[in-house]
Amino acid sequence: MPEKFLKPYNASAAEADIYKKWEESGYFNPDNLPGERSEPFTIIMPPPNANGSLHAGHALFVTIQDIMMRFERMRSKKALWLPGADHAGFETQVVYERQLEKSGRSRFEMQPEDLYKEIMDFTLANKSFMEGQLRQLGASCDWSREMFTLDERVVKTVYSTFQKLHDDGLLYRGSRIVNWCPKHQTSLSNLETERETRTDNFYYLKYGPFTIATARPETKFGDKYVVMHPEDPRYAQYKAGDTFELEWINGPITATVVKDEAIDMELGTGVMTITPWHDQADFDIAQRHNLPFDQVIDWRGKLLPVAGEFAGMNIKDARAKIVEKLQEKGLVEKIDEKYTHEVPVCYKCSREIEPQVRPQWFVKMQPLAARAITAIKNGEVKVLTEQHEKVLLHWLENIQDWNISRQIIWGIPIPAWSKGDEWKIGADSPGDGWVRDPDTFDTWFSSGQWPFATLQFPDGTDFKTYYPTTVMETGADILFFWVARMIMLGLYRTGEVPFKYVYLHGMVRDAKGQKMSKSKGNVISPIDVSSQYGTDALRMGLVVGNTPGTDMNLDPKKIEAYKKFANKLWNITRFVLENGLGDHTQAGGALVEEFDALAQDVTHEMELFHFHLAAEKLYHYVWDRFASEILEDSKTLLKGEDSAQKAARQSELAYILRGTLKLLHPFMPFITEEIWGSLPHNTQTLLMVESWPTK
Repeated sequence: MPEKFLKPYNASAAEADIYKKWEESGYFNPDNLPGERSEPFTIIMPPPNANGSLHAGHALFVTIQDIMMRFERMRSKKALWLPGADHAGFETQVVYERQLEKSGRSRFEMQPEDLYKEIMDFTLANKSFMEGQLRQLGASCDWSREMFTLDERVVKTVYSTFQKLHDDGLLYRGSRIVNWCPKHQTSLSNLETERETRTDNFYYLKYGPFTIATARPETKFGDKYVVMHPEDPRYAQYKAGDTFELEWINGPITATVVKDEAIDMELGTGVMTITPWHDQADFDIAQRHNLPFDQVIDWRGKLLPVAGEFAGMNIKDARAKIVEKLQEKGLVEKIDEKYTHEVPVCYKCSREIEPQVRPQWFVKMQPLAARAITAIKNGEVKVLTEQHEKVLLHWLENIQDWNISRQIIWGIPIPAWSKGDEWKIGADSPGDGWVRDPDTFDTWFSSGQWPFATLQFPDGTDFKTYYPTTVMETGADILFFWVARMIMLGLYRTGEVPFKYVYLHGMVRDAKGQKMSKSKGNVISPIDVSSQYGTDALRMGLVVGNTPGTDMNLDPKKIEAYKKFANKLWNITRFVLENGLGDHTQAGGALVEEFDALAQDVTHEMELFHFHLAAEKLYHYVWDRFASEILEDSKTLLKGEDSAQKAARQSELAYILRGTLKLLHPFMPFITEEIWGSLPHNTQTLLMVESWPTK
């Protein structure tokens, strides 16, 4: 028996060496796998943001995807797990801006090229660090094919998609309402805005002969239109286009009557003024009636000269002063101090979003969504949780055009040039006098093309071999951000869905079920947990009891229990080796039949993506059956004088131990590989390329 089994299993001492053996074997690359392998199994890794350390959600996706890859690799599939890293556009720039703030610097005081270089250096350093952490978690991905979302090949693909959208009439540039963050000075998509419930004052104001209501009196300087429903009998005497004079915040103004069916006659007084520059519904009304309108609030959240004496003031500071002036003029009828409503805020800084009219690039989404809906309903792509599939379809059926412009430095520059009112698409300047669009792409526009961009679309060997990919495993929280867009853009560019299955995992919460956050002090670092208890224990703790699509609680005590399980497996091996490892090829009988039935059951669960059930069944078999019953029963037989019975039991134990190691390998790759290397009669030098039990 090898001397190492005389001591307890030391995960921290073994794991780095084991990973090195895997990587040096070349078997992470499907081109190097032994035997005949014709059927591909492909996962394109959701590229982690290269702007910090891996969190518990990353550890979960690595665990689930690595389980799939090791399972299918052992089943003789041509298994490719392609890793990557995401420049993460706005997310990374926000992280770097925080660093600048700590050192008393601001991106607004820097030259764009200097800021870009600093963020690139920061990102590449984090990328290298993050890749080391992925290795520590046991990720058996093909590092030789690793991609970065700013790699030239990816950028080229993204540019060709932008050009095709333009050529197909699905791209347009227009002045539309966007979600503007005054702090970060960029527009955000609807998915990048959150809604907070707030209680504010609600003001009822006299507007000539009418009463209007608003929570934002600071926007009302530009309100020169009063809108009512054309069939509202209360206002039948007013005709569209009628004008009237009234006293307003900074003096007399002329207001114009607008009739529009968008007005809800049952809401309030059935009449409202509109602020088209700073409200989507108001903008739509102004567009329908060709009304001119003014910007009231600037890009930094301060009032413009149209606000008169309040110009230059922050809108929050100005609100009370504006209301005070309205009261002095007798224009405030009443104030409701308990008005509860939802306010859109930036998902990064929680600053209230200011709707602004800005020229941006938009993609017409309905034609793209229609193809995706058909593919999902036809089963070309299957979302493995029925509820998420319904939610996805609902979102696609109600999709809005997508603003893909971002006013940030970090990212893929938009390949568009302007001269006056004329625009041309292309990476290179059309000539003298043409000015490049300073905006960058929304990072989800580039990452939405990740499956085919990474595989050298359209002519690469990898694209022809591995596309469509097999599974997209990712967080349920980015179902709309990413999964939906990958399906739409994949179908649009390649004519095929980008993956056949979508496996969604939920959020990883702390032991009490609370969302992890630095402010709460409850963040659990998977790398720290791995270092303390072993990666195998962490992986088992992440997968057992974790049903697809649901949130899970990560309790270090649970991880510690699986460290004990790893030790149990180590001790089982020591017992079997101490008592003489038999010839597994000679094994037969009830115990072998029982194990074969378990292997068949586990295989079935894994084919159904029920990894939580497969892991739990293996745990109970090893602990409750193999260790507690079979080994205990074997002690008497192995000490007996019947050599035939003894040899038969040794063969049975060898068969069960070897099979158990194979079944557990996708879940606990390090300790199973370490044990496997100490057993004789192996057909391969590494467990990771042994054949999966098939009986």
